[in-house]
Amino acid sequence: MRDAVIFDMDGLMLDTERIAKWTFIETCSDFNLSFDEAVYASCVGSNLTRTADILENHFTGFKRKAFMDHWNEKYVENAILKPVPVKTGVKAFLTYLKESSIPCAVASSTPEVNALRKLENAGLLGFFSALAFGDQVTDSKPHPEIYLTAAARLNVNPEHCAALEDSDNGVRAAVSANMLVFQVPDLLHPSAEVLSLGHHVVPTVGHVHQHFLDHASL
Repeated sequence: MRDAVIFDMDGLMLDTERIAKWTFIETCSDFNLSFDEAVYASCVGSNLTRTADILENHFTGFKRKAFMDHWNEKYVENAILKPVPVKTGVKAFLTYLKESSIPCAVASSTPEVNALRKLENAGLLGFFSALAFGDQVTDSKPHPEIYLTAAARLNVNPEHCAALEDSDNGVRAAVSANMLVFQVPDLLHPSAEVLSLGHHVVPTVGHVHQHFLDHASL
């Protein structure tokens, strides 16, 4: 089927995107800024630097460091210091891949220290042979760098990897890395532009698991 599988984290394995959104809305209110759904959607899947760049371009007089620090404090309190739910089908699929000796990696835009804490809290860290995080790459998703980095750390050709994503930015990154891409949408439906990329769009990670079972002998 594929020599390795690379997973996004937030919104794909962990139910954290709702926390990110409501803490962002609260932070906008605290800074007297109007929440813009489209602007927020364009940030989903990106690392903190690209997100701050997007917000700085949108909001006049944006207090970059103060806003991002305030939002991060709220987010850490609710999504990192506390365990968050693991999405449906994730542990079963990871267990199948481990038992099938198919190596797995994480390619998350989250900074390393926060991502490791989340994965440990969720009991998922031990499933992965390689990790790539948002503060370890120069270019954020939708650039493919983080997926290419994860594949290199697995020592697997990117074209021989499958990638699982929830966000449009993440899908663009994985498609650009020439991987077999499965999108499991979370809060946002894929845009028409992203749907035109021709990747697989499925309701849960369990559907990706079934796809692997169906093609195990191919």
